[in-house]
Amino acid sequence: MFTRVISFVIGMGIGLVVVIPLVNAAEDIEAKVQSCATCHGDKGVPADPKTIPVIWGQEQGYLMKQLRDFRNGERASAIMSPIAKDLAEGDLRKIAGHFASKTWPTRRASAKPPAPPKGIAQCQSCHQPDFQGGMPAPRLAGLSYEYLVATMRAFAGKERSNNLDMPMFMQMLTERERNAIARYLSAL
Repeated sequence: MFTRVISFVIGMGIGLVVVIPLVNAAEDIEAKVQSCATCHGDKGVPADPKTIPVIWGQEQGYLMKQLRDFRNGERASAIMSPIAKDLAEGDLRKIAGHFASKTWPTRRASAKPPAPPKGIAQCQSCHQPDFQGGMPAPRLAGLSYEYLVATMRAFAGKERSNNLDMPMFMQMLTERERNAIARYLSAL
């Protein structure tokens, strides 16, 4: 009996030694991501979807790359660059994992999605046939029309260059084609 009690106490002690740091690490990430809700929303819906992307449920590898690019200056943002600048590599990974594990915010779908526009097929090889994203490309389905147009315009004008393929793809499309693609993707 005494041996069982001692074994139980030792087992509980070891269990607590393992569990407490994990709980503290989870609480630490929760504290670090609280400020993200100011812009990106506490339920995954951005404060201004026209200029701020949805990050809840977004592809983890994509989020990690964007955070790293903001931190390293490969992607410029007056808001994100100073925030990411002081984050350690491990924090970037944890933050990306945190948001990737969330559910993409639900919204009312269009009654009938528009027909796929010209030029959209080239997007599917990376962003997946349903535009839900996948390694290494982000989800595009359901992002706002305005955000998508601004992003495609930035790639076409080489204002955003943290992806080697996107500027070329976006330059191959006319502004009208980019707008049609953005309208289609935002309706999904």
